[in-house]
Amino acid sequence: MPEALAWALGDAAATGAFGEALGRAVDPPACVLLRGGLGAGKTTLAQGVGRALGHGSLTSPTFALLMEHPGAVPVLHVDLWRLDAHELPGVGVEEALEGWPGVSLVEWGDRFPHVLPADHLDVSLADDGPGRRATVAARGPRSAAALARLAAARGA
Repeated sequence: MPEALAWALGDAAATGAFGEALGRAVDPPACVLLRGGLGAGKTTLAQGVGRALGHGSLTSPTFALLMEHPGAVPVLHVDLWRLDAHELPGVGVEEALEGWPGVSLVEWGDRFPHVLPADHLDVSLADDGPGRRATVAARGPRSAAALARLAAARGA
């Protein structure tokens, strides 16, 4: 199994559908880093993951920073965009991620990689012509198994 795979995403609907496939591939507890520039589709992808896990809608936690969505598979949605390094310890991100029983989705986590569990999926969204390209890398054995399930679901 390759350490990273890429998907072409033509539009927001494709990004959401990819998020749903990702949500079906992860096996909780799991952490997913969502990286990409402003407007890259991180929240759209997170909403797709949420739908796959039985959540009707996930809203961006940009101003709340952490949003917990209870359910059969609880989702912790984190957005670190607005934080400075000196503010991070007071928010409790590391504590929230440690031992989270469901799926955690961390937008802008690449700004503070030390808060992420060692084993996580790293999803990078980038412009690709008229659409986007999602590159998914596994950072540990659990995430490698999720990446293999994701690849199998698309027939890669």
